[in-house]
Amino acid sequence: MIRGIGIDILDLERVKKLQEKLGDRFAKRVLTSNEFKQYKEYTRQRQIEYLGGRFSCKESFSKAYGTGLGREVGFKDIEILQDEIGHPIMTSTKFSGKIFVSISHEKKYVVTQVLLEEG
Repeated sequence: MIRGIGIDILDLERVKKLQEKLGDRFAKRVLTSNEFKQYKEYTRQRQIEYLGGRFSCKESFSKAYGTGLGREVGFKDIEILQDEIGHPIMTSTKFSGKIFVSISHEKKYVVTQVLLEEG
């Protein structure tokens, strides 16, 4: 049974400006320690895309979960890593069902969609 669907779009220029202003502090606020390790391995442009994608995915998850980001669901409650061929795999300490995630980048935007399935 579908619990919820969430979608988000993000202008990567916004992430770039936050990264320039706050450096790694912004990334450390949004990313889990495993995600941050991957983030640090990338070039500057790829870091912006990666961070924007993770931010947007976590926003999409919170919409599908029905709470938004805040007290009930935080950035660190959600992790997006990759499988052996590069597909995103999302896990959450707040949800035990199946999570389907899609991330798409297009020049200056990233769009993400999350579907939560229970039982």
